[in-house]
Amino acid sequence: MKPPKPDKILRVCSLFTGCGGMDLGFIGGFSHLGTYYPKTGFRIVFANDFDPDARMTYLANRSFLGDHSYDDRDVRVITDFDQIPDFDVLTAGFPCQPFSSAGNREGYSDKHGRGNLFEEVERFIQHKKPLAIVLENVRGILSSKMPDGTPVTEEISKRIAEVKTDDGELIRYKVSPPRLLKASDYGVPQQRYRVVIVAVRDGLEPFYFEKMHKYVRKESISNRRLKDVLTSVEGLPNQDEIWDFSPQQKIMVEHIIRSWKDVPYELLPDRFKRIRDQIKRYRAPNFYRRFSWDEIAGTITASAQPENCGILHPDIKQKRRFTIREVARIQSFPDKFIFKARNVQQEYKVIGNAVPPVLAYVVACTLKESLLGEDEMPICSVKYSTTSKSLSCRI
Repeated sequence: MKPPKPDKILRVCSLFTGCGGMDLGFIGGFSHLGTYYPKTGFRIVFANDFDPDARMTYLANRSFLGDHSYDDRDVRVITDFDQIPDFDVLTAGFPCQPFSSAGNREGYSDKHGRGNLFEEVERFIQHKKPLAIVLENVRGILSSKMPDGTPVTEEISKRIAEVKTDDGELIRYKVSPPRLLKASDYGVPQQRYRVVIVAVRDGLEPFYFEKMHKYVRKESISNRRLKDVLTSVEGLPNQDEIWDFSPQQKIMVEHIIRSWKDVPYELLPDRFKRIRDQIKRYRAPNFYRRFSWDEIAGTITASAQPENCGILHPDIKQKRRFTIREVARIQSFPDKFIFKARNVQQEYKVIGNAVPPVLAYVVACTLKESLLGEDEMPICSVKYSTTSKSLSCRI
């Protein structure tokens, strides 16, 4: 059966929505480091996340994300699909910890049941029949396998290529092969890699990753270094919020100019001495790494620990982590996007788990072209600064 032609305003259901990074990127209408990202024509109609800290931040940013239904139940207990609004696009950044290099990488066999949460995404597809599906996860999912040895990404692609719906209809999707995206190539000031899988209903134009470059805001590419990101942050929301180092970390950071190799051997904890003794066996480029002002920041992780991400401020006189506002900028959130959680450690976590809005924006624009055609894309000529904005845009 040929899919219905979508309206110009495309409705989105967001699962595992986190603090709203993917949603904000799909909506647009925000600025980051002097670059303006116009409204895209997508509208969130339903969002779900079980995490209380992500919920606190999401609900504090309704002015960016919209006044739609937000469901904080465990997605596994949702059965009242008739109460969920119809939607055109399903997005899901399903939990990445089982596949992350910063986690235990238990993959699909994760003991907490997070590795098979894709099955919940499948249930939504079966009941609501979206026109398109966007899945996001960490690079580690590419090497993760099912219990029978099948690559997880291959299994996911196969299962969404042909779906038997709740009412017995068989619907088919054209699944674009999983693509490893480097966020900094799309204007995010961070060396962050993410795997994206996009599926579009048969009868509509397939999604082509090769078209994404058309929607990169060119001015964003020149503003990716730490010296661009960390300017004019004083007085911004969350700038005074910072998580202090542990006593051991303080000893390490005191000596670090560029990496942990600067720390005298005798000051290292025993476990670090063992690593240095066998350094060729380890590959951890962000381990106690201090990136310079002229570099692009390393990956911001959910743990925000110097052991697994470049979280140290580039100024060696400032022996501290990046603040909440600074990591939010590195993740490409706008300065007026507020972060709230039960404590500052959880604020770092929700930011580190988020999809960078600028990366999601480029994916959204490319997907809209698939669903509506190039003639329906925003035509924008943008000159934007922190003090003034000139914008001509047709949506």
